Order: sequence, then structure tokens, then C-alpha cells
Amino acid sequence: MNNSLEQVKKALMSAVKTRIPKEKFGILFSGGLDSVLIARICRELKADFICYTAGFDNNAEDIEKAQIAAKALNFKLKTRIANPEAILKKVIPILNDSNPIQIGVAMPLYAACEMAKEDVKVVLNGTGADELFAGYARYKKTNTLNKDCRKDFINIQSKDCIRDELIAKANGLTAISPFMDKDLAELALSLPPEQKIGEHNKLILRQIAISMGVPETIAFRAKKAAQYGSNADKAIEKLAKGFSKTEYLSSLLDKPMKLGVLFSSGKDSCYALHLMQKQGCEISCLITIKSKNKDSFMFHTPAIEITELQSKAMEIPIMYHETEGEKELELKDLEEAIRKAKEQYHIEGIVTGALYSEYQSDRIQKIADKLGLKTFSPLWHKNQEQELRELIQNGFEFILTAVAADGLDKSWLGKIITEKDIDKLAELNNKNGMNIAGEGGETESLVLNAPFFKKRIVIEQSKIEMESSCVGRLVIEKANIKEK
Repeated sequence: MNNSLEQVKKALMSAVKTRIPKEKFGILFSGGLDSVLIARICRELKADFICYTAGFDNNAEDIEKAQIAAKALNFKLKTRIANPEAILKKVIPILNDSNPIQIGVAMPLYAACEMAKEDVKVVLNGTGADELFAGYARYKKTNTLNKDCRKDFINIQSKDCIRDELIAKANGLTAISPFMDKDLAELALSLPPEQKIGEHNKLILRQIAISMGVPETIAFRAKKAAQYGSNADKAIEKLAKGFSKTEYLSSLLDKPMKLGVLFSSGKDSCYALHLMQKQGCEISCLITIKSKNKDSFMFHTPAIEITELQSKAMEIPIMYHETEGEKELELKDLEEAIRKAKEQYHIEGIVTGALYSEYQSDRIQKIADKLGLKTFSPLWHKNQEQELRELIQNGFEFILTAVAADGLDKSWLGKIITEKDIDKLAELNNKNGMNIAGEGGETESLVLNAPFFKKRIVIEQSKIEMESSCVGRLVIEKANIKEK
């Protein structure tokens, strides 16, 4: 146990350390184990942070427990008793959801973020800890603990993480989840069940907390879901006035938010589109930039002509805009394309498939701010290997249309990527640091089929052009769409 404890502690500290910004930031703080651990590590790292806690009446347990923990561990804490009806009117349009659990969790999150935006630009949260370290009571009843934990961990990346991002973005914040760290996750999912569950759930995390000076009364605080600890659930029930909570929340639903997708034909923009559709948003159009510069800093160029077929396969209209592809000047072309999409399709926001590229993300955000649009990047800081595996698990069929990295050759071009291929890419990542998702230009991809495609793409004629043994691209000469 001691060896595992030290390994998990080291991995958790590394996950937090690599994600905290240089400037002051916030921690969404319930006084529970996960947020206490993050705050305690940040204190040990001498980081500048403020804890934020929100509830919906004076009896909210999370506020009381947060105050006790903050006082005991000398954390700066801001609390808020929020108006539940006012918060609901803000949360419902963002999530476009009437699920009482999702809304109940989102309410204190929004109220805390609304408070935090006055001080900081980044907030850390404890999302993922319960799934990785068996925090829910149901885990005590399973004989396949790590299998169940892995399944739940994958699922929250397309649900909880998007919810957190949407709520944070609505307040001008970036939400970061240290527990979603790849190395920490893999370590957690390899632990023997008895190190996670004993008399208490998340046993090893509680032991780590004690080793870092957290009082036992805080370290062993029983889990209470956010909707209950904040009294959001009670507030919804009271507002429902005899109707079911779902009926009441459904009555507050507005029309779905209209979004345009910055679309490149590749896996990331396709997956981002898929995730926003699942969130209940209406994808009104695709926005595709055709760059004359194949080495564009901003835009995907291989097989860009196939976007027209993908548009037909999805039955979503597409807008094209050409650019010379000159660095920074191409941003004016992007702005014009988004402006036209707003005018023609009345979009309220734009979706990007950005993973880690600050260069792209920052520039798109500036354009969106200028045009009065929201931005959504549901893959932002997502584990890249996990993204690839999720694509396959969710029925995406995609190929590589360009390679530019040691260890890759022409055999990778044009083949449908499988789980075994991802294993090989992971090996290359471990060997030479190659970006497994290709965000550094190591690979470019093309989606042939996806769950939301009405038809699929079929390549009928192509050729491979290689500049060297590990640099080349697939030239698609003829393609079509066919029934699935």
C-alpha cells in the first residue's frame, strides 16, 4: 500500500503542477476530499489561488464544510448564497438540458464560476476523481471494479467535462481537471480494488490527504453529490411547485443554441461537432477555410475538398472561404468567414476541435469576442490517446491523409485506423514524443463515417505522394457518398 500511495501521490502532484497557471487561479471547492486535495497540493506548490463555494440557502452543507476545511488548512475562501431561480435561467440555456441531476450539479458550478470570474481566468475542479478512485457507493457492489471505473471515466469525458467547460466558458473562464491526467488515470485504473474501497470509498486518496496534513474529519468526510450538498436539488423541487423536477426544467428550455463548426474534414472537428450535438445544440453550418498554403499555421489542407462530400453525408450546409494562408493575415479571412456564417445562418457560437494549440485557440477566441459569439472547444486538454480510442468506440471511421514524423511511413496513408494502430501510435509517442493526435502536424486525418453521418464517404481512386520515407500525403482523386 505504501508504495502505491507514494506513486499515486506523486502522479497527482504532477497532474496538478503541470496544469496550474502562472497567474492567480481559482479552485471550485466543496470542502470534500477531491477539492481539498487539489487545494492542499496547490498550497504545497506555493501557488496563488482562491477557493470558491456556492450554495442555495443558509443550510447548504457544502458551504459549511468548505468553511471548516478552509479554516483548518488556511485556504482563502469565498462563498455565496445564490438565488436558484436566477441561476437556473442562466444554466438551462447553456446546457439545453432538463435532466435534474445535470442541472443540479451545474447550478452551484455556475454560481461559483460567476463569483470567480471577478478574480481569475482559470478554475480547477475535481472532475474524474470519483470515477478513477471508486467514489460512488455502487462500486462496493461490483466484482469488476477497474473495468467499471474505466467505463465511467470514459463516459464523463463526453458528458461531465463538456458540462464543466460550457459553464466555465459562459463566465469567461477555463475549467481544468487535474484528475483527468493520462498518467494518473492509468495508474488509478491499475490499482487493486482493496486500495480504493475498504470501509470507505476512495481509500487511497483519503490516506494521501492525511499524509499531507489534512485532518481525518475532513479527509474522511462522506461523499455528498453537488446537487445535494449545495441544496440545488431542494431548490429545484421547491420551484417546481408540485410538478416533477423534469417537467419544471423542461418548461424552461429554450430553442437549441445554433452553432457553426470550424470544419477541416478531420477527426477532431468531427468529434467536437458530435459532442456538441449530443449536448442538444443545433449545428447550423460547417465553416471551412481553403488555404492555398499547404503549410498553413491555422488550417488543415490535405483532402480539404472532401468536406463537400462530408457536408452532404451529414446533411449540414457548408460555407467555404479561401485564404492565401499567410501567417496572421489568414485570420482576417477566418473572421470574414465566421461573420458571413453569423449573418446567413444566425449562429450564436462556434465550435472548434482544438486540443492543446494555444496559437489557434487564442486567435479564434479573439475573433469570436469581436463578433459577439460564444466559443466551444469540447476536446480542450482532452487526453489525446483517449480521444482516439473514443472515436473508434463511438463508431467513427477515419484514415490518415498525411504523415510527417519518424516512425510513420506510407503504409499509414489511406488505411482505416483501428485500436491496434492506436497502440502503435502510443508506442511512438513514448519512444520519440510524437503527438499522438497529430496536433503538431505529425498526421492529418479524414473522417469517412460517423454516428451522425446519414451516408458514408467512399474513396474510389487515390495515390500516395512521398517527400521522404516518413513525410507524405494521400491525394484523393475520386470519392463519393454511399448509403450506410
